[in-house]
Amino acid sequence: MAAMVLAAARLLRGSRSWGSSRPRFGGPAYRQFSSGGAYPNVPLSIPLPGVPKPVFATVDEQEKFETRVTTLDNGLRVASQNKFGQFCTVGILINSGSRYEAKYLSGIAHFLEKLAFSSTDRFDSKDGILLTLEKHGGICDCQTSRDTTMYAVSAASSGLDTVVGLLADVVLHPRLTEEEIEMARMTVQFELEDLNMRPDPEPLLTEMIHEAAFKGNTVGLHRFCPAENIAKIDREVLHCYMRNYYTPDRMVLAGVGIEHDHLVECARKYLLGARPAWGSEAAVDVDRSVAQYTGGIVKVERDMSNINPGPAPFPELTHIMIGLESCSFLEADFIPFAVLNMMMGGGGSFSAGGPGKGMFTRLYLNVLNRHHWMYNATAYHHSYEDTGLLCIHASADPRQVREMVEIITKEFILMGGAVDVVELERAKTQLMSMLMMNLESRPVIFEDVGRQVLATHSRKLPHELCALIRDVKPEDIKRVASRMLRRKPAVAALGDLSDLPTYEHIQAALSSRDGRLPRVYRLFR
Repeated sequence: MAAMVLAAARLLRGSRSWGSSRPRFGGPAYRQFSSGGAYPNVPLSIPLPGVPKPVFATVDEQEKFETRVTTLDNGLRVASQNKFGQFCTVGILINSGSRYEAKYLSGIAHFLEKLAFSSTDRFDSKDGILLTLEKHGGICDCQTSRDTTMYAVSAASSGLDTVVGLLADVVLHPRLTEEEIEMARMTVQFELEDLNMRPDPEPLLTEMIHEAAFKGNTVGLHRFCPAENIAKIDREVLHCYMRNYYTPDRMVLAGVGIEHDHLVECARKYLLGARPAWGSEAAVDVDRSVAQYTGGIVKVERDMSNINPGPAPFPELTHIMIGLESCSFLEADFIPFAVLNMMMGGGGSFSAGGPGKGMFTRLYLNVLNRHHWMYNATAYHHSYEDTGLLCIHASADPRQVREMVEIITKEFILMGGAVDVVELERAKTQLMSMLMMNLESRPVIFEDVGRQVLATHSRKLPHELCALIRDVKPEDIKRVASRMLRRKPAVAALGDLSDLPTYEHIQAALSSRDGRLPRVYRLFR
């Protein structure tokens, strides 16, 4: 009992008695750099005295050469960026998409996306391809856009030779059997039905705004296969298209996480001198049209009251998207437009906020925070090699469509006005943050490398893009916005459109000083 009392007394005396006695080895018993009482008055913004200066990892001078590009004798480009890790992402990007279908049945690119990684000369079925990839822990995917088709595989770096051989077979030697084409028809039909039934109308509105902005040409052509063309697309039609657009000079073999010389060696082995399934005749009918901005309106009257994804009732909404021509991603003004898009920001009215949600962007501060009846206000920027489109999508009750349109036209007019330095710096910081965070993902780096080399034969590195973003000034934003506002608008409208202003009134509002719609007087309401 006496021993327990003595031990308790020592504990109650605290650190004074313990600190006075030294341990058998080393210095004082307390931790010198702990967060306890050693430095009680040093704020967190000042380094602790006596703490060694941290040494961080640095990038050597080879950073500027990290993306290497080699062009083979047949015109195919091989681009790679080394990245530490046991896995790699490799793929073939092709300068092909719906914008090149003016002379063909619309929807070919959509079909080719669904037919990707099916049977080839070496593989009897899609299962054979997937089993081969499984041996290297791999997955595959194909995506098409208006101007690019991308076949990609992520797998262990040790299986690079197998992966490149498989990609070459999938791209150049697909069998395109009648059974596979019929299955693709069913898949395309299902996607079209889903597109018209889903509660989120953004993909459909994006299709409509492109159709309105570039009527009947290039990026204004349908990205999704029209229902009337599903039965018309067959093996002969697909081969005719691939003969003109699946050529080596329109392709890039891109890889991330592999040695460049090894990738070039595999490219020469499988892609140099290969005879495709449709023959080796030279391309004779390549569409080199430049996008022609027309402006206009596309309207789809639809009852949106029955769209209900769950047991809870979903409000009936009318969706409006207004766009103006911006610029291509090859122009110097592309960066100011990207900053302007980030400055507008926006989103849904139900967002819980939080870092990176853009709660201080203009469409949140000026629109969603002030007009509680609006469900959505979001800015989008679509950019291509010869044009671009800056849009604002808004959703509200059908009875408030006119007021909603006027709010959006006012926001467009304000783009050409004064730019606050604080909001500009916030938008630039957020854009750089999103850029760097996205480029931490290997598949995103792969797509960035492939798309840049496909369009420009080279790649701007992230630190170069960040330097361009930092250089954007308020006058740059005002200049590009003022130039954009001189063009005719493109309008897409979906839902109950009984109160939708006429296209001429929307155009007049965007040409005015304050963005107000012309007054309409009705004898009967």
